[in-house]
Amino acid sequence: MNPTKIEWTDRTWNPVTGCNNACVYCYARKMANRLKGRFGYPKNEPFTPTFHPDRLSEPLNIKKPSKIFVCSMSDLFGKWVPDTWIQQVLDVVRRAPHHTFQFLTKNPVRYADFEFPNNAWIGYSTEGPLFHCWDTKHKDNVKFVSIEPMSEPLQIKLDGYYQAINFNLLIVGKETGNRRQRITPKNEWIEQIIDFTEKTNIKLFLKNNLNYESTIQEFPI
Repeated sequence: MNPTKIEWTDRTWNPVTGCNNACVYCYARKMANRLKGRFGYPKNEPFTPTFHPDRLSEPLNIKKPSKIFVCSMSDLFGKWVPDTWIQQVLDVVRRAPHHTFQFLTKNPVRYADFEFPNNAWIGYSTEGPLFHCWDTKHKDNVKFVSIEPMSEPLQIKLDGYYQAINFNLLIVGKETGNRRQRITPKNEWIEQIIDFTEKTNIKLFLKNNLNYESTIQEFPI
C-alpha cells in the first residue's frame, strides 16, 4: 500500500486487482500488463480479477490517519466479484476507523447489498451522466461522483439543477496517460459543472490536469 499522486486521496490499497469493464482508457490495465508475472499480477492474464488476502492487513499497519482509495487497480463492486471478497475488505475498514476508505465503482447499484461503516466514502465513476439514486441506508456515508474522463457535457436524469441530488462531492478530470485520442473536456462543460454544483450545494474538486483557471484549489472534504 503506497502513497499516490492521485489528488483526492493519500494512498491506494489493492486487495483485489483486475477488472472486466474493458474501458478503452483504463490506466490500470496498462499498468497490470507492465507488471505481469510480478507483484501478484498473473503472467498470462495480468488483469484477471484476483484476490490478494495477504494485502488485507496493510491499512492496519498505517498509524497516520489517511484517505485510502480502495482497489484503484480494479472495480471491487463489479458483477464478477464474489461477495466474500467484498466482505473481507469491509471487515478491515471497520477495524481501521482512523482511516477514510474511498470506494469507486461503475456499478453503484451493488452498494445496496452491503453495510458500510461511517469511515467509508462510496462513489461511482461516469463520463457525464448522473444516473444513480443512493440507498437511504447509506445516509451517513460521504457519497461522491467522479467524472473522469469527462467525455460529454453533464447529463442529469432529474428535472433541473434545483432538484435535490443526494451526494456530497463531485470530482472532475480529463483522461490521464498518453493515449493518442486522449479525452479532454471542453471549457464550457466545466463551466456547466461549476454552475450545477453552485446551485445544488455539492462540493466540487477540479483536478489540475484540466488546466482550467479556477478558484477551486483545495480538496473540499
